[in-house]
Amino acid sequence: MSDLQAALLAIGLGVIVIVYGAGWWQQRQYHRKFGEAFKVNAGDALYDAHQAPVEHVFNALAEDLAVTETFTSSSVLDESCGLVNNRSDFIIELTLSEPSPAATLQVFWSRRFDFGKPVQVCGLGINSAVWERVIADSATLYVKLRLSLQLADRSGAVNLTKLADFRDLVLGIAHDIQAEISVPDVADAHQRAVELDAWCAAVDQMVGINLLASTGRSLRASNIVEAASLQGMQLESDGALHAFNVTGQSLFHLINQDSSPFQHHTLAQATSSGLTLLLDVPRVANPVQQFAAMCAVAKNLAHDLQLNLVDDQRVVLSASGLERIRAQIAAVEAKMLAQHIEPGSAQARRLFS
Repeated sequence: MSDLQAALLAIGLGVIVIVYGAGWWQQRQYHRKFGEAFKVNAGDALYDAHQAPVEHVFNALAEDLAVTETFTSSSVLDESCGLVNNRSDFIIELTLSEPSPAATLQVFWSRRFDFGKPVQVCGLGINSAVWERVIADSATLYVKLRLSLQLADRSGAVNLTKLADFRDLVLGIAHDIQAEISVPDVADAHQRAVELDAWCAAVDQMVGINLLASTGRSLRASNIVEAASLQGMQLESDGALHAFNVTGQSLFHLINQDSSPFQHHTLAQATSSGLTLLLDVPRVANPVQQFAAMCAVAKNLAHDLQLNLVDDQRVVLSASGLERIRAQIAAVEAKMLAQHIEPGSAQARRLFS
């Protein structure tokens, strides 16, 4: 080995040692600084009987029902955190004793599906002015966390017991990590959930137009799919044909009246006794406009497949009948906008899921 080769080898080994040593030192410093955040302190005042009463330990979370957003647009990093608000969610805020990663909520992550409604965690990072959605394996260090439980969706209002379980779980976590906590009243939150569910039920409408052959003949599935495709509709994995907007959201869809799915591998043999076009009013933007589009598709399909447009009682739908349906949709849209929930918005899709 030449002197030059020996010198280069020595330099290379020296660089490796330096890099390894620097990495070891940084890792050691990290554990010294943040390792304490994961230790349980049995003397925390939150559960100490000799400390002040609970009502003096907790700060009440402000719940102004006139405010629709807890996170304002100027302080939100992602849309999901911007959707969380005091009218639609039960929100508990933790102020951490030390900056900590998402793993500090390990117990919560393991139980996040136990409450019957969607949960959301949003965090405020070190030296950050924006809230972001927190996932279980996030390595970001957070100084504040907001854990929320959605109050209602299409399955109904959240159960009072589930609300209490959610609160108790977060209280236990706050105790273990010595975090300050701001928690709303469970009974008040449940009342809001019931009211929200009642409002959702009042505007939750699915509008349908049936297409039937006057002679009672069967329709070949392959002909149906072909005719619907000419109207810009696509057969999807759910067995329905969908009309999509430019962002890929379904506007309305066509199903077999007997609910059996249309499937690519059976189109040549399958038949249908009738079809139904469906519009999920609160989940589409501009539902009155989409109803007009659906009516146009219905008339074109009726012409191409020699079908009649009928209502649920198999009475032929006249122009006045379609106008009455349009008026009902317009009334739903107005009610939603009056509550600052736009049909088809992310918030609407969240509540009507």
